Amino acid sequence: MKVTPNAQKVAAEILEAFQSGAVPKALALTFLPRHLDSPCTRWSRRNRLIAALRGHSDARGFRQWSEVGRHVRAGERAFYILGPCVARKKNQTEDDSDLAIDEGEDLRVSGFRAIAVFGYDQTEGEPLPEMSEPNQFLETLPLLEVARHWGLRVTSASPDRQLGYYLPGVEIGLAVKNLATWTHELCHGADDRLGTLTRGRGQKLDNEVVAELGGAVLLECLGQTVESDRGGAYRYITTYCQRHSRDLLSVCTELLDRTCAAVELILKTATELEAQQEAA
Repeated sequence: MKVTPNAQKVAAEILEAFQSGAVPKALALTFLPRHLDSPCTRWSRRNRLIAALRGHSDARGFRQWSEVGRHVRAGERAFYILGPCVARKKNQTEDDSDLAIDEGEDLRVSGFRAIAVFGYDQTEGEPLPEMSEPNQFLETLPLLEVARHWGLRVTSASPDRQLGYYLPGVEIGLAVKNLATWTHELCHGADDRLGTLTRGRGQKLDNEVVAELGGAVLLECLGQTVESDRGGAYRYITTYCQRHSRDLLSVCTELLDRTCAAVELILKTATELEAQQEAA
């Protein structure tokens, strides 16, 4: 693993490029193929979170797995998601009360019921063809061993307004074949481990700047100058700063030490893991 140890120097070079305007065009994004027919893609965010917290990127019921040539292994225990109980509003006459519900009919949610589902790893049978290509890409990610050492599951994700996500202490999801997106999310994980990640609902300016700038610095420290995607990083950070009426360079400078601390933690962990492997 080629490592340039001085993260501060690399970060300064990137900021100088930001200031001078000498940033290359952003890289094109290639989305990871996903099993688009999976029921998970139509679940609520809450239900997808329930599955992710249990380590599953794809989960279905008994019948749904059977329909794709797989079955739940003996002894596996289900986990539960919430499904709405839908009924017709009581505005029908006695004469039409037994008619089937027509498309577009006025419906109401009367409550929720628990639905038993099982994750892909709890089943066996025919492999899903859509699982192979994303898994092959994920296994080639640089510093993947760092995320796994920190107990983070790395999986492919359906693009849902985000190219990737970090679920604190649990999971990193990627929807694109893009190393800058990967290192962005990994920097979130490092920021979290250092105790400097800002908590709360929604994306925070400081978290996003640390992750995006840190991801670019990290890739350049690894000698991946093109994949660091300075143009994409500049555009991403600019968008967040404009949204908060902040100056890009002042925000990046303000968060420089925190950014470099996240990068250095990742590189230090990788070096330690490599030394342990060589000594084994």
